[in-house]
Amino acid sequence: MSELAHHGTDYAVVEGEAPEVLARNLTVAGQLLASATAFFFLAFVFAYFYLRSLDNNHMWKPKHVDASITWGTVVTFLFVASAIVVRFGLADHRAGRLDAWRIKGGVALAVGLAALVVQVIAWTQQGFGPADGGFASIYFGWTAFLFLFVLLTMFWLETTLATSIRYRPLPVPSTPAPGEASGDAHRTGHDIRDPLALVRSELVAVSFYWAFLAGIAVLSWIILYLV
Repeated sequence: MSELAHHGTDYAVVEGEAPEVLARNLTVAGQLLASATAFFFLAFVFAYFYLRSLDNNHMWKPKHVDASITWGTVVTFLFVASAIVVRFGLADHRAGRLDAWRIKGGVALAVGLAALVVQVIAWTQQGFGPADGGFASIYFGWTAFLFLFVLLTMFWLETTLATSIRYRPLPVPSTPAPGEASGDAHRTGHDIRDPLALVRSELVAVSFYWAFLAGIAVLSWIILYLV
């Protein structure tokens, strides 16, 4: 296998790839990630209704276990608001208003992170713990994993925004030096003809996934606080 890749390998066969190829890959990746996320949280939906129907020893939801709808509503509202702002930022990017997109991207990132902070505070304000019955276990497990998914989505949004800001001084269409966009100064060419053309594709993917995840947050709010 050593003869398949070595320092003298000619990488010209992969350089100059059309950006549309990876753009489509990013779009499909966002959709596949959304599908996987749906199946992941489906487990919590099943566990919620299954344990609720069993109600072993009447310990599904003891009297003192009552999740605060106020805190839950604030967190969900911030999630949805952040996702909406990202969608508006995508519209700005498509219209060529790059500065407006960067502002909206920064606002969406700040709102999303604020939602995570509020969620942490909400956990401390609940009058029960994860061991206080079936509902309590589902509540903390569901919201904890949603927290993790949103945190990773905020990192994805931040890297997309940071790339857009980093190459802001470059003319459009941008022409960075070989290897600059990939972070490898020793490269003799780009993997694709225009590395920065992927910023919009990345934004399309993160906007789609963030909107989908916000939808899951709304479903979580309905089940955990209203049902």
